[in-house]
Amino acid sequence: MFRFPYLSVTTLAALTPAGWDITIADENVSPLDFDEQVDLVGITALTPLAPRAYEIAAEFRKRGVKVVMGGFHATWLPEEAGRHVDTVVIGEAESVWKEILADFTDDRMQRVYQGKKSEGISGVPVARRDLLDRSGYFFINTMQTTRGCPFDCEFCSVTAFYGHSYRMRPLDEVEKELHSLKGNANFLFIVDDNIAGSPDYAKELFRVFKKFRFKWLSQASVTFAENSELLRLAQESGCFGMFMGFESLSQDALNRLNKRFNKAEKYAELIKRIHDHGMGIQGSFIFGYDWDTRDTFEEVLEFVEKVRLDSVLFTILTPFPGTRVFERMKRDERLITEDWRLYDMAHAVFRPKNMEPEELETKFLEANRKFYSAGSMLKRLPALRRSIIVFGPMNWGFRQAWKNFEF
Repeated sequence: MFRFPYLSVTTLAALTPAGWDITIADENVSPLDFDEQVDLVGITALTPLAPRAYEIAAEFRKRGVKVVMGGFHATWLPEEAGRHVDTVVIGEAESVWKEILADFTDDRMQRVYQGKKSEGISGVPVARRDLLDRSGYFFINTMQTTRGCPFDCEFCSVTAFYGHSYRMRPLDEVEKELHSLKGNANFLFIVDDNIAGSPDYAKELFRVFKKFRFKWLSQASVTFAENSELLRLAQESGCFGMFMGFESLSQDALNRLNKRFNKAEKYAELIKRIHDHGMGIQGSFIFGYDWDTRDTFEEVLEFVEKVRLDSVLFTILTPFPGTRVFERMKRDERLITEDWRLYDMAHAVFRPKNMEPEELETKFLEANRKFYSAGSMLKRLPALRRSIIVFGPMNWGFRQAWKNFEF
C-alpha cells in the first residue's frame, strides 16, 4: 500500500544522455516483458531481492541482452553478482553511469566499475519521475537532500555502503527540484537516512521547505527531538512524520550497538515532544540480539503502546553482507543460511542466544499482530493529530499484511 519507487533508477535515467530510450520496469507494479526489444538492462537490488535479480538477468542474457547490476548487494558481493551479470557497479553509480553507456556503445564495457564518491552530492539532476507508472505507487515524489549518516551502528547497511560519511546537497539544488514538483505533488518522501544528521543544515533545509506547501516524511535519529528549534521548523515546514530507529529499550544494548547517542531513558519524553508538534513517528525495534529474551517482546509492546507510537517496524536482526554483525556471525558460525531471499528482516537466518530461531520468528509475528490489532490502533492513534492522514492508512495496511503473513 505504501509502495514508492527506487530513487536510484530515476536518477540514473536523468543522467542518461539524449538518444537513449528508457523504460523503468518494476515487478511490484506490473510483470516484466522479457521479450521487449532492449539493448541494455540495468538492475538494482537489495539483498533479499538479489536471487530474483539474478533470475531476471539470466532471462535477458539468454536473449543476448547485456546486463549491468549495482546497488547494496552487488557492492558487498561483486564476485557473486558478477557470476550472473555482464557488469557490476560497486558503490555509487552516478559518477560512472555515462562512462558505462559510452563503453557499451563502443562494445568495450568492463566487467567492474567502481563508483567514485565525491565530497558532496552536488550536481544530482532532477529525477525522471515521468517514466514511472504513477498508479502503482503511494508516493512517487521521492527526493534526497543528504546522503549517509554521521553515526556508525554495527547492524547498519547504510554505513556499510556509504562509509562513515555524511554529505549534504546544496540548498539551491534542493529548491530547484522542489520547484519542479510544485503543483504536481502533495506529499514528499525525503529518502535521507538521517535528515537531521547536521542540525545546522537541517534548519536551513526546513526553511527552504517552508517556502512550499508540501506535506513531507523522512527519517531521523531520536536526537532530532532534543533540538527545539529544529522541531519547530520541521513542524512549520510541513513535516507529518519521521521514521526513527529506537532499536532497544536497554541502554547497555544501545551502547553495544554503537548507538550511544540514543538514550533509552529519554525515549518517552522525546516521543511526546514530537507528538506535541503534530508529527507522527514510525519507530524501529530489532528483535534477536544476544540480550533479548522471551520477555523482551512484551516489554517493547507495552512501551510502544504506552507512548502511543503511531507505527512500528518490528524487525528480526538481519546480518546483511558488508556489516560488522554479518562478519561476526559468520566468524562465529552462527549463520543458518545464506539464502538471500530470507534476509528480509522477517526471518531468523542465524542462531539466537536465548531462544530457537523458530521461536524468534513466532514471537516476532505475534508482536506485529498485537501492535496492529484493532484495539491497539484505537488506543494509539489520536484522531486530532494531523499525521493521522498518513499513519491511519499505514496502520491499516500493516494490519492486513501481518494478518496474511506466513513464514
